[in-house]
Amino acid sequence: MLPMDHVIALSAILFTIGVLGVATRRNLIVILMSIELMLNAVNLAFVGFNRIWSQVDGVAAIDGQIFVLMVIAVAAAEVAVGLGILLAMFRNRDSVNVEEVNLLKW
Repeated sequence: MLPMDHVIALSAILFTIGVLGVATRRNLIVILMSIELMLNAVNLAFVGFNRIWSQVDGVAAIDGQIFVLMVIAVAAAEVAVGLGILLAMFRNRDSVNVEEVNLLKW
């Protein structure tokens, strides 16, 4: 079994990589993948913390897994909306560069 420190450290590293990917990249596909990486880092932290507090009054707690399922559902919706925006942007601009998005400007 891995120590909890290693699980949280890995989760923090993955989240940091995701934040750096969102902050520094211009390609919308890479930004969406970085957001997914951040969501998966949060999922890893939820499961890790659930392992620590796995028993409450002798009953197995599955709160972490329930939150992970909710995050996965939100991530699936985010991917569907994000890819729809990506396709619309590519059809209008022939590029997926975020800096070229000026469709809402007057």
